Order: sequence, then structure tokens, then C-alpha cells
Amino acid sequence: MHKVGFFKSIQVKIVIIYVLLILIAMQVIGVYFTKQLEEQLVENHFEMLEERANLLAYNVEQEMKKNRDETTSSLNADIDVLLREFFSIENAEVQVIDKHKVVLSVSNFQKRHVVGQRTTEVRVKRALLGTKDRDILRDQTTGHRMRVLAIPVISNNETIGAVYIEASIEEIYEQMQQINQILMTGTLIALVITGGLGIFLAQTITRPILDMRKQAQVLGIGDFSRKVHVYGKDEIGQLAITFNELTTKLKEANATTEAEKRKLSSVLSHMTDGVIASDKEGSIILMNKQAENLLNVSQEEVLGKSIVELLRVFDDRTIDDLYRNPGSLLLDFSENDKEYLLEANFSVIQKEDGSYNGIITVIHDVTEEEKIEQERREFVANVSHELRTPLTSMKSYLEALEDGALHDPTIAPKFLNVAQTETERMIRLVNDLLQLSKMDSKDYRLYLDTIDMTKLLNSVIDRYELVSDNDKIYFHRDIPNHTTFATVDRDKVIQVLDNILSNAIKYSPEGGEITISLKENEKELSISVNDEGVGIPAENLPQVFDRFYRVDKARSRKLGGTGLGLAIAKQIVSAHGGSISINSEWNIGTRITLTLPYSADKGGE
Repeated sequence: MHKVGFFKSIQVKIVIIYVLLILIAMQVIGVYFTKQLEEQLVENHFEMLEERANLLAYNVEQEMKKNRDETTSSLNADIDVLLREFFSIENAEVQVIDKHKVVLSVSNFQKRHVVGQRTTEVRVKRALLGTKDRDILRDQTTGHRMRVLAIPVISNNETIGAVYIEASIEEIYEQMQQINQILMTGTLIALVITGGLGIFLAQTITRPILDMRKQAQVLGIGDFSRKVHVYGKDEIGQLAITFNELTTKLKEANATTEAEKRKLSSVLSHMTDGVIASDKEGSIILMNKQAENLLNVSQEEVLGKSIVELLRVFDDRTIDDLYRNPGSLLLDFSENDKEYLLEANFSVIQKEDGSYNGIITVIHDVTEEEKIEQERREFVANVSHELRTPLTSMKSYLEALEDGALHDPTIAPKFLNVAQTETERMIRLVNDLLQLSKMDSKDYRLYLDTIDMTKLLNSVIDRYELVSDNDKIYFHRDIPNHTTFATVDRDKVIQVLDNILSNAIKYSPEGGEITISLKENEKELSISVNDEGVGIPAENLPQVFDRFYRVDKARSRKLGGTGLGLAIAKQIVSAHGGSISINSEWNIGTRITLTLPYSADKGGE
């Protein structure tokens, strides 16, 4: 989280607002106070001048009305006394003028030279005409503001003189300036005090808020151990208590969520099926490990990609089609002649209002299942075909016997011989099927015993030499003279050797040679049977161990084969922990090799 700028801090804002409020209040009070005070002082000064001027005018009138002789003082002297007694105002000058505009006396003795001179002052002239005149002027010499007042001296309704006053009022404004300075100083002191109190008040308010901000930051990183300090029981204190309760609930909710997340992660990780989650637009948001393995991709590569594109669900299908018809789809990922099939089951996630919120896709590998199903269908078809052929043949011959051939001494034996041959063929087929069924079941068991493989192999070859003498098949033995022990099921191994040797004899030409060899290595022994028959084409070799598979079906059926011999041999050898393989060249011959593990007890004797 970014650090809050200084002027963006709520604490600074509170202090600034608080100081501005005090400053505005002080300014409003100061302006109003000084304005009223200035008006009051000026008004009082003017009233005082008026009173003094009126009093002086009355006394001047009395002096002017006196009868004077040689024993009394002069008018000028008496007026001088009046000015000293009644008008000793600082920064004020007074002139007394008679009706002839002659200056009789002045209060400023430095200007005594104007006494006896006629005045030219317009306001005096107006006063001598009986009109008071007052105004405020500026002294041209000092620039001070002056109160000018001219009052007529009236006696018996006749103007007999005038009083002219010039009083400086600059002292009042100087006092107001001092008062303003005092107010400014007081305002500054008040602002300093207010700023300190504002900081204290802001800290009182913002301290718990900053504490809750810090708490929110640590909650954001998953730390639920910290608590907000409760400073009081006011609204902020109640907020802090609620914040602590919220922290506790978040801790419990987070623990529950983490537990559920771990459970879900464990379930997804251990599922044998792949799981893919996508949002409502079909973009992938989650994929478990099994899905990565099945699709051979990593979660980082496909996050945000379309589920339709990832699963190759084409054929003009869109995410809306999956919403409307979730169901399941068989996906073909086969490539390079390697079959690979996946089944995808789609499940729609819906909100409470019924709208779509995403899709959960479960995928699993069905390659083997499809292969088994295909083999099952082929197996049923092959069994049906293999059974139908001899049954059809038997039915034809039996119907012929029923129609009268039974009484023909020449035809009857042949027809009965064919029916018997086909019956034996069906019996062999059924026996082979039962054998495979037993081997496929879970209850299939081997009866193991430690036997001498050299002796066993020689005895089997001896038996076939006696049977195959008339066919002029030669057996070449590449078998060591010493004993070689292996722990096997004797009857099952003999069955394997019978299947291999019988095939070699069937497909070998007259006078052909069959080579049987027994070799040993450190961990196992191998038995090889090599004939000089027609061989098997290379493209057919991978299928020779499949059930009912024949390279030349017509010839195999003519020779009495069921197509199950090598399949049974492979099952038996695999049950012993060994392996069987085949190598063949067309018109040259075939070599079948099987390996069996040594006996742990007598392998070294």
C-alpha cells in the first residue's frame, strides 16, 4: 500500500481546518471589533469637539457683549484666556474671528502673527453667514487627517463672530493601528495554541484510525494475530471493537477456507481423473495434476485459454453448446499411429438465479477401455464365426445323412468322419476359450514346482519326433547336457511348448527342419523354436499373439487351428513372469523365443 502524502493525511487536514476556522473567526471578530471601535472613537472625538466648540462659542459671545472701558482688559486678552481655559486640546488649533473676518485670537501661540489679519478661509465665511461647516481634510504638510469645524457665534439672532477649529485625528488611527497589531499578535498566539490543540485533537481522532489502517494492512497479508487498541468507548472505540470482532471472524473464516482449500487440493491431487474448471466465458481457471498429465500440458500454459480449444471440441461447438448440452464427449487425441482416447464429462455451475457461472470438466483415459471393448466385439464376432462354420458344415452333412446318405455304405462313413472332425474342432475351440477365461479370471492359479527344463524339453521333442516321423520333419536340438532348473507349472509349460511346436510342424514343408534351443544367462533361461515354414509378413507380426488372429485364415482353418494357441502361450508365459517374442521372414521361416526365470534354489547346481 502506498504511503499517504503529507497534505493528504487526515491528521494534517484536521489541523489545517481547525486552524483555518480559528483564523477566520479571529479575523471576522477583529475586523468587526476594530471597525466598530474606530467608528466609536471618531464619533466620540467629533462629539467632544462639538461640545468644546459650542462652549467656546458661548463664552466668546459673552465676552463680545461686554461693555469695555479703560479699566477692563481687552477683548483679545479675554479670548486668549478662554482658549487656554476651555480649549486645551492636544493637536488642535482654534481661531476666533469677529464679524469682519479679523482673527482675534489663536490657540497656537506660534501662529500669533495671524492675529489682527483677515482670514480667507471659506468655512469661516460660511460660519459668519450663520452656517456651521465641518469636514475632514489632510494636512498638506504632514499628510495627517484633520477635523475641520467652523461654528458661528450668534447673539440675538445676529452673527457677531466665528470659531474655527482644526483638530488632528491621526492619533485615533495610530491607536487603531496599535490595537490591530495587538489583535494580530493575539491571533498568532491563538493560532499557535490552536495548532497545538489541533494536533493533539487530530492525533486523538486519527491514532485509532491509523491503528485500524495498519490492522487492515496486516489482515491483507494474512496475519490475524494483531488486535486494534481500544482508546475509549466513543464511536471510534466502538469501531475498534467491531474491527477486532471482524478480525476474529475473518481468522475463523480464513481457517475454514484454508481447510476446505486443502481438502479440495488433496482431492484434486489424488483423483485418478483429470479435473478442469473454467469460468462463464469458457476460459480455464484451474487444472489438477492428472489433467496436466492426460493432456500433456502445464497449468501455466493453458490458464486463460478456451476449454473448447484445449479439448479440441470442434465440429462448430461453442461454450454455449456445452452449457445447453453438457453430457459427455469422446475426444480423440490419437497421433502418429498411436491411439489415445479421452472421455470428457461436462458439468455446468449455476448461480442462484439460474445463470451460468462456469463449467467443471472431468476427463479420463478410455484408450484401454475402448480397446478392450473393441476386442470384446471382435472376440464375440470371431467366436460366433468360428462356431458357425463347423456347425453349418455339420448341419449340412447331417441333413444329407438324414435324407438317405446314412444308408449309403460309401458316403455315410465320410460324412460321419467330417461331422466328428468338426465336433472335435469345436471341442478344442471351447476348451481354448475356457482356458483363456480361467486365465483372465482373478482366481487363476499356477501350480509351481522346480523341474529340470533340459529333461522336460527333451521329452516334449521326443514325443513330437515319434508323431511327426511320417511327415519327414527333422528336429535339431541345441540343448546343453547339464541340468537347468526353473520353478514353473509343468503342465502349463508343456502346453506352451505344444502350441509352439505344433504350429512349427503345421507350417513347415516336407523335409523341413525345426531347431529347438535352450540357453542360459544370469537371471533367466530362454527357449527358442525356429522353423523353415512360409513365415509371417512383417506387417502381421504385431497381431500374431491376439486372439483368433490368423495370417492365412483359410489354411489355418484347414489345418484345424483355432487362432488361440499363441494367445494362450503368451498368457501362460506372462503368468510365470517371463516373456515371449516372435521373429519371422516371409518364405524363410519363423523363430519364437520364450524366457522363463531361473529357480532360486537350484539354478546354480
